[in-house]
Amino acid sequence: MNALSALFLREWRVARRIGGGASVGAVFFLILVSIMPFALGPDLRLLAKLGPAILWIAALLSTLLGLDRLFQADAEDGSLDLMVHATLPLELVVLVKCAAHWTTSILPLAVAAPLFGLMLAMDGPSLGLVTLTLAAGTPALTMIGAIGAALTASLRRGGLLMAVLVLPLSIPVLIFGVSAASAASGGLAPFATPFAVLIAMTLFSLAAAPFAAAAAIRLVRE
Repeated sequence: MNALSALFLREWRVARRIGGGASVGAVFFLILVSIMPFALGPDLRLLAKLGPAILWIAALLSTLLGLDRLFQADAEDGSLDLMVHATLPLELVVLVKCAAHWTTSILPLAVAAPLFGLMLAMDGPSLGLVTLTLAAGTPALTMIGAIGAALTASLRRGGLLMAVLVLPLSIPVLIFGVSAASAASGGLAPFATPFAVLIAMTLFSLAAAPFAAAAAIRLVRE
């Protein structure tokens, strides 16, 4: 536990210092949400209807920020080799690094989502439930992104390739996240069903993605 805590604290500090932490993601999130009213027009009903999908797409794209550096920086300075051969299981290392990335870069976006949702004419109860869907679904996006980051850890400027690998795998999470968020905003579909599937996807990714990412790291380092 001491090793895991030390690793989490180290990754948390590195993520805030190098990747900009929540500030870069929040600015990117704000820019995406701000340009939507200009693209869709001043129709408040249309903005409120499309608001959940806009927030989820912005969260997905913001999640990709900094993910390419999740393992690449460690591969460049040799830290990744030490992690591979350490007594601590590599799967736990991957999980801790993903937890640090999510808490520094993604969780603040979910917390700030109600403020951005006001720009899309969404009401208060809907904003609370949409925030809940983001908090429940974005860990799955981070874990899926970790697999792509592991596969491109040894490549310079592998961010574009990582996005190509990650985006198709993220579509199911995006579908059920938007479905749950739309239901929370007054859609015809029930909220509980897509939200339960979203939580199941997150739990499955937490269980499976660390093993897949660890296997990809070992394959890349050979």
